[in-house]
Amino acid sequence: MLRIALWLVIAVACRSTTSAPDPLALDDAYPAEASPTGVVKTFEITAAEAELPLIDGTRRKVWAYNGQVPGPTLRVRLGDTVRVQFTNRLPQATTIHWHGVRVPNRMDGVPHSSQPPIEPGGTFVYEFAPKDAGTFWFHPHIRSSEQVERGLYGMLIVEDKVPPPYTQDVVWILDDWLLGADGQIVGQFNTPHDLSHDGRWGNVIAVNARTDTALQLATDERIRLRLLNASNGRIYAPDFGDLDATVIAVDGMYLRAPIPLERFELAPGNRLDLDIVSTGNASRRVVVVDRFTNRPNRLAEIAVDGGSNPPRFASPARARVPAWSTGLAAPITQEVRLDARRGGALGIEWTFNGQAFSGHEHHHPSLVLTRDTWARLRFTNVSARLHPIHLHGMFFKVIARNEIAVDEPFFRDTVLVHGRETVDIGLVPLDVGSWMMHCHILEHAEAGMMTMIDVVAPAAR
Repeated sequence: MLRIALWLVIAVACRSTTSAPDPLALDDAYPAEASPTGVVKTFEITAAEAELPLIDGTRRKVWAYNGQVPGPTLRVRLGDTVRVQFTNRLPQATTIHWHGVRVPNRMDGVPHSSQPPIEPGGTFVYEFAPKDAGTFWFHPHIRSSEQVERGLYGMLIVEDKVPPPYTQDVVWILDDWLLGADGQIVGQFNTPHDLSHDGRWGNVIAVNARTDTALQLATDERIRLRLLNASNGRIYAPDFGDLDATVIAVDGMYLRAPIPLERFELAPGNRLDLDIVSTGNASRRVVVVDRFTNRPNRLAEIAVDGGSNPPRFASPARARVPAWSTGLAAPITQEVRLDARRGGALGIEWTFNGQAFSGHEHHHPSLVLTRDTWARLRFTNVSARLHPIHLHGMFFKVIARNEIAVDEPFFRDTVLVHGRETVDIGLVPLDVGSWMMHCHILEHAEAGMMTMIDVVAPAAR
């Protein structure tokens, strides 16, 4: 059965041509280079064990950035340089990956590839100027299925140079927690069940590590709500009921134009920015519900006072997003088959094209792309499981599902591929380096569904 979110995909007719889309059209979509202003924003982040009152207020043993879960939300303006002085106080090596941020390769947080692991007691300075305004996040890239599950994640908000005048700018981080009878995080990770299914799904869903998260919309408010799925494996389809909510950005990237929120499958790693307006004559409470599965799950609550005169300004969703409708006439640069097999250290291996990731030091890139050159990748899911595929260092556009052309009005960095589904993406890599591609169900990645993509300069290929 073809699973396509109605608002997410607009079918387009393929034209009879053999040429790929013009990569120069990307220049207006997002910049190739950062434009630092000279302003440096410095933050200190320490990863360490902690015991915090989370979820329902019960004290729980976690791993935390700066003693809090979620970790700190770092806010900067486009043009600022971000400098993070990081210290590892964990009993394991770790790194920080800046998910969705187009950083210099050496700042990407991939151990043994972009940097050495940061050992217990060690430090590292991350420094970069974001190229894009948007909603991004950070998390470890070593033993991620354990370290993220224990609480290591935070947000990086890159505001526009002149932010739209929303009355509130709110962050909601969705996560599920697998708790034992003692109320603590279950300490068994990468279990056979989780590895062979859709990763680790918890028995408690929380927003900002609370089950009682509530948002107040006063009369005549217009807010920006930034959603992140930080779960290891769970997918959400958030339903905001009768609220006036429109989508303005996906994975940090503004849309071509705002569209109503009908159904969006928010996979691990995905972000969604909503423009929500307080309207109506009567006060009311709206329960925000996850409807990905047949059993609805409560996420949070919004109290709306209503109003008739919210702030009026142009939506920030007015980016240049090419349709790339000719992309299906171009040859496939590479097909990537997603499957599993028995074996490996965990008893099951998840593979790209029959290869399980064997470690950065010994792994050759499975794909070489040329900078500034359009490419078409096809993900063919041979398995029946879900796979949100995430690319580091570049954005892409979905151009087809099951060989039916579509025009998503946005770029993204993570796409959910359903069981037995085929998804085609188009992309123009802009940054030279060795970049990771992996499934963002963290147990699948831990079991081998990772690889490296090398982006080379045109003359070097």
